[in-house]
Amino acid sequence: MEHSLELTILMPCLDEAETLSACIGKAQSFLARTGISGEVLIADNGSVDGSQQIARDNGARVVDVLQRGYGAALAAGIAAARGKYVIMGDADASYDFSALDAFVEKLREGFTLVMGNRFRGGIAPGAMPWHHRYIGNPLLSSIGRLFFKTPIGDFHCGLRGFERDSIRALNLRTSGMEFASEMVVKATLAGLPVTEVPTKLAPDGRSRRPHLRSFRDGWRHLRFLLLFSPRWLFLYPGIVMVVAGLFVGTVLLPGPLRVGRVVFGLHTFLIAAMAIIVGAQAIAFALIGRRFATRYGFIPPSGTYHRALEMLSLERILVAAIVLIAIGLAALVWGFNEWARRGFGVLNADTTMRSLIVAMTTLVVGVQLMMSGFMSSMLNIPFYERRTADSHPSDTTPSREAGR
Repeated sequence: MEHSLELTILMPCLDEAETLSACIGKAQSFLARTGISGEVLIADNGSVDGSQQIARDNGARVVDVLQRGYGAALAAGIAAARGKYVIMGDADASYDFSALDAFVEKLREGFTLVMGNRFRGGIAPGAMPWHHRYIGNPLLSSIGRLFFKTPIGDFHCGLRGFERDSIRALNLRTSGMEFASEMVVKATLAGLPVTEVPTKLAPDGRSRRPHLRSFRDGWRHLRFLLLFSPRWLFLYPGIVMVVAGLFVGTVLLPGPLRVGRVVFGLHTFLIAAMAIIVGAQAIAFALIGRRFATRYGFIPPSGTYHRALEMLSLERILVAAIVLIAIGLAALVWGFNEWARRGFGVLNADTTMRSLIVAMTTLVVGVQLMMSGFMSSMLNIPFYERRTADSHPSDTTPSREAGR
């Protein structure tokens, strides 16, 4: 795409009349000072306090976004941006739009995504609630780094710059606050060059309550990180449960085990069987989830997963499932014969229950495996998808270039 401008400074807006004018003014002063050809773009999400007119009066371009949500506003703004690069930031006066030099410098160096880091740049007193500063943001950012191997230390900084076309190609889908995490995660998974620069955070300049809701939006971010990482959500916990269940079950199969004054017996054996069943299903969910997410563009393809799924053909899965079911049925037949041999009378509960637990575990895992194999194969059926052209939101104010 041919870009008419180098930079779009994008601000999502929902009733920001108190601070919008100052933010636009600082952004325009940055463009004038640096001589960068650019625009200030306001993605308005349904303001009722006159923010749209304030933006126009101050020389900004406005796009009206009907779908509500932080992510929806930003996605529409990015689609409407005319700059090669976009620097986005909240219009609540917490970020200094007159000092964006470091972002532009990194973008020109070739980084696709440049994140601000408030913990390195400085957080003014009263600018961030203590539970965000010391618990929420560090915890969620640490989880993001662990899951996705990204160098970003502040996942949720609202001030960030990026190369517009590359970020649009990621097909960002979320419409809420988790849009911030999705951008970092998908850019990292796609192998795009990302970096961060120190960013100062000032207190919110508005008198009203912020749109952010700590626990609701924190959960939405955590949920997103989990859903985009089938390995950590399903695969690793599943492997741990299966290995632990097999180990404990093997130790207890001959009979109870005494460790000091503690006796591990039939009930522990039953828990080990449950761990094997749940773990096996979790591993199947990991493979199915990864295939689904890759096929529909939520997660970029992975060579490791692709090779694993190619090896696990439906026919091979069915053979393994049939073997497990056969073992389970054989154990059930043995148990029935033992009962018949004793004249269908009272059996040794400990010995018989171990046989039944083994039988039911292998039967359940075999049936689960068979159903999971068919489900995975259903997701692999070729299909034809008709894509419609992206539509641009309404554009009500002509572009302006500053600093030329």
